[in-house]
Amino acid sequence: MEWIEAKSLLSKNKCPEEWFGFDYNLNLYKGCCHGCIYCDSRSQCYRIDRFDVVRGKKDAALILEKELRHKKSRGIIGMGAMSDPYNPFEKEVHLTREALMLIERYGFGAGITTKSDLILEDLELLKRIHENMTTVVNFTITSASDECSLKIEPHVAVSSKRFEAVRRCKEAGLICGIIMNPVLPFITDSKENILKIIEMAHLCHADYIMTYMGVTLRQNQRDHYYKKLEELYPGLSYQYQRIYGNRYHCESLKWRENYELLKEECLKRGILYQMEDIVKLIRSHKKEVRQLSLFG
Repeated sequence: MEWIEAKSLLSKNKCPEEWFGFDYNLNLYKGCCHGCIYCDSRSQCYRIDRFDVVRGKKDAALILEKELRHKKSRGIIGMGAMSDPYNPFEKEVHLTREALMLIERYGFGAGITTKSDLILEDLELLKRIHENMTTVVNFTITSASDECSLKIEPHVAVSSKRFEAVRRCKEAGLICGIIMNPVLPFITDSKENILKIIEMAHLCHADYIMTYMGVTLRQNQRDHYYKKLEELYPGLSYQYQRIYGNRYHCESLKWRENYELLKEECLKRGILYQMEDIVKLIRSHKKEVRQLSLFG
């Protein structure tokens, strides 16, 4: 791991209702070593050179505390939009843990998006934040199969471990759901895979499943994805090129039927699937905690 300078860490989320009601974005790391073949953060527009090299931000705790101290309004701080806050180096350097301690101290909420079960080491801290404000945990799970997840997400906890982490987070009382993105055409867009993820989400008591039933491809990322497809699924990149060309949004050819399946099965099980409803759930907890703090 390398270290880089940072002048600021927190940024305001301009449209929180579009992404789990998170009020702020926080990225403590730059780059990622999970090796997911489809990662949009590789795209040229983000200007992250040597994406597979993880770089931590120097003096992150000092910078973050200064920023939190001067914020006039509390809110949920989202982590994981660009780089997973629980990459393997977190076990040693604890940038995410130090940030969560500050989030707790200053009365903010936490929103974590991850593919790692390393988050469970901070479960007690996340519980305390949830008691004071809100903790939301999103696990990205694209395949119900460990074998498939090892191919498309080679350096991260396999899917079964992520489902177990969902269960543990729900047992701890946190708001927790699954981001089933991307859905890779011809790889993870089968009816069997969608149904199995829904079934496992239900068994783990997940609050929601969020998906857009496709994958996004643009400069840099598209080239990397096609290269990996040729290594793992020979011939499939040509099929993508024939169907999608240079399109950014590459929906599964089965997206309509799969989304109807998702809606039907989630409604049966009481699992939320629309962002509007997910945000309402999260904001209802924020409101409840604030009222309790006034009269407690």
